[in-house]
Amino acid sequence: MHLTSFTDFALRALMRLAGEPERSFATGEIAAEFGISRNHLAKVVRDLAEAGFIATQRGAGGGFSLARAPQAITLGDVVRALEGGSALVECFRDDGGDCVLLPRCRLKAKLAAAREAFMRELDGTTLAECAWLPRPSRKTTRAS
Repeated sequence: MHLTSFTDFALRALMRLAGEPERSFATGEIAAEFGISRNHLAKVVRDLAEAGFIATQRGAGGGFSLARAPQAITLGDVVRALEGGSALVECFRDDGGDCVLLPRCRLKAKLAAAREAFMRELDGTTLAECAWLPRPSRKTTRAS
């Protein structure tokens, strides 16, 4: 399985939000923390909000936060919402693609089983289990 960078960035942002679920974050803050393009992350945030995973607030003091508890969001939910339309291989497309091996192909069933196992694992994992907190800042203490 291969996830797009878009979904990767979405998962990173959600993991960060899950680390401090009561807090609101600015796009620039998370972009800087993870080394992600701010413009790209803004698009990710828009799609996550449209999918109901996050709530956004515009203006001064605005930002985005989780719309639901991190225990209520599975990684499978997120991956399906963001990757749902992409076929694993050509023959998985709605139109069947242009595969010359069909209908006698023995690979399609194996790939379908692998995809289902992958999604089962993601469905069994909540965002709370993957919550990410930044490293505590090192404060230098001075001896008196």
